Amino acid sequence: MFGAAKILLRLGAVISGSDMKQFAGAGELVENGATIHIPHDRANLRDDISLVVRSAAVPDTNPEIVAAREKSIPVICYAELLGEITRSRLAVSVSGTHGKSTTSSLTTYLFHRAGLDPSFIFGADCRQLGGSSGVGGGEHFIVESCEYGRSFLHMRPHSAAILNIEADHLDYYRDLDDIVSAFGTFASRVSIDGLLVVNHDDLLAKQAARQAACRVETFGLGPGADWRATSLRSSRSGTVFKLLRHGQEIMNCSLRLAGVHNVCNALAATALAYEGGASFDDIEKALATFDGISRRMTVCGTRRGVTIVDDFAHHPTEIRMTLSAVRSRFSPRKTWVVFQPHQASRTRQLMDDFSRAFADADVVLVPDIFSVRDTDEDRLSVASSRLVDRIRETGIDSRYFSSLDAVCEHLDSHIAEGDVVVTMGAGDVWKVANGLVERVS
Repeated sequence: MFGAAKILLRLGAVISGSDMKQFAGAGELVENGATIHIPHDRANLRDDISLVVRSAAVPDTNPEIVAAREKSIPVICYAELLGEITRSRLAVSVSGTHGKSTTSSLTTYLFHRAGLDPSFIFGADCRQLGGSSGVGGGEHFIVESCEYGRSFLHMRPHSAAILNIEADHLDYYRDLDDIVSAFGTFASRVSIDGLLVVNHDDLLAKQAARQAACRVETFGLGPGADWRATSLRSSRSGTVFKLLRHGQEIMNCSLRLAGVHNVCNALAATALAYEGGASFDDIEKALATFDGISRRMTVCGTRRGVTIVDDFAHHPTEIRMTLSAVRSRFSPRKTWVVFQPHQASRTRQLMDDFSRAFADADVVLVPDIFSVRDTDEDRLSVASSRLVDRIRETGIDSRYFSSLDAVCEHLDSHIAEGDVVVTMGAGDVWKVANGLVERVS
């Protein structure tokens, strides 16, 4: 919503908005002409407002939504807004269970470095692009497209990517087949003269891509991928690999990002950028200088020989991939993970997968679940202490803490030189990383 507000302000709209509490970036919006209210209140809704846009986290019972409907002011969701504001451009939509923000921002960066000047919006801050959204003079609009609530079906992309498909958002989707079906519908919405880039190594992604009427190209590590990475080597400074297209070596790539998953993200971004008009020379140079986005293996500080890393991972697969990349990049004496579960429903439904996701950790510290969109029944159905028990059953030292402050206290008295601390989750677990940096400095 922050990114969308910035774009609308740049396009000349009169914007006001509200949130439950103060948030990062509110000052920037105000400086650019927005009016911000804290908290939600029906009094915030002036009679001259022509449109109300809400995120998926805002329920029908929200006082401003109720007031809007009483005043017959149209109410749409964030995804519908994106569909509207991208309609005048060539939309490039990045979808998938994992990696959307990184791939969207990297794709934007490749377009930008090639002089294509795209507009863009995605769900994380990218310092090199000036934030999470922007309005450019080029013909492309690059969008992170989320599957929750089938919101990505509001897009009519000219080109798109399906990075991967796994079970997630089971508070909305019936089952995995229902998720694949939604991605299939997304694939069918890509312009017939456009391109769909799909993960060659993901059977479900390829299954969904069968519904596409456009040209389909694949990316991955396995033989047969149209865009393929080989000869991967990892180091503390990142990852290098050779990029092949249709079996022919195109370039030697250097990434500052760690992990095989980021190599795959780079392949998808490269395919989209090349389709959009970027040259291989521009792409190769840009890949080597991309620093990544916030909360994706972000090194918050290194103090007293302890490296403190923050990451957005909140799904079992993301946890496994990130911890593997951490071990490869830092070779830690001991890996401490602070994992804050995100949503009680997800924790309960994926409990088995979560319990097995921490094989590359030495100690896992688990605070209470960060609950969003959960019903009262969901909240009562599972607790962090249950996840701690299940992680212990796999042989990993795991402990429950009732507060983030208690986690900080424990870490501060136990970590030692050569250790790495990784905070993980989509909630406010980043406060532990920030607090720890201050404590050990």
